[in-house]
Amino acid sequence: MKVLTLSFVALLFSVSLVTQAFAHTTVEVEQFEIEVGWGIEPPVVGFRNDFVFKITEPDENPGLKVGVKNAFKSMQATAKFGGVTKVLDIGSDPRPGHYFSHVIPTKTGSYSIHLEGEINGTPIDIDIPVEDVESTAVLDFPPTSGSSSDQDVAALKSAVSSLQQEVSSIKSGSGIDVSSEGAAYDYAILGLSIAAAAIILAVIALIKRK
Repeated sequence: MKVLTLSFVALLFSVSLVTQAFAHTTVEVEQFEIEVGWGIEPPVVGFRNDFVFKITEPDENPGLKVGVKNAFKSMQATAKFGGVTKVLDIGSDPRPGHYFSHVIPTKTGSYSIHLEGEINGTPIDIDIPVEDVESTAVLDFPPTSGSSSDQDVAALKSAVSSLQQEVSSIKSGSGIDVSSEGAAYDYAILGLSIAAAAIILAVIALIKRK
């Protein structure tokens, strides 16, 4: 009997842990309870995931809830990221009241779902935030010391520094006749190379900032 009791307590404890692991957002609209979140958590940029929905209403038996069938018959779900939006294609889970929409998040940051329409005659118009999408660093193992873009920036900085030294060498006249046509041509090419490297460096820095 003691073994059964301890097993039951352990089961309840494990269930509570599983429930806490899902960072879903639940809202209530009149008699309906709407839960929205990610199918895989934490959500990571660039990896396929799902927006998942659970929509329930009170059952005939007090204290129980039942899944709402065909909840999206007259309701639309729109994913929002900043000023960008996308109307979602909703699929039905075999379990009543459970729905999903496939997605690959392409940016880290905050996402939300806007539901608009009606469920069985009840108007719905609400924004529901979901867990922020994180970079791959949250799953990287072993952790990387620096990203490839950081390495590219370092390499370009080194190249620019080297070119600047060569230009300085030409200006000082160390072994090169700057008055000659060939030296002038070399000087122009080096100047253009520095400009091109600087532009590439600026582009990479801009991409990293986004």
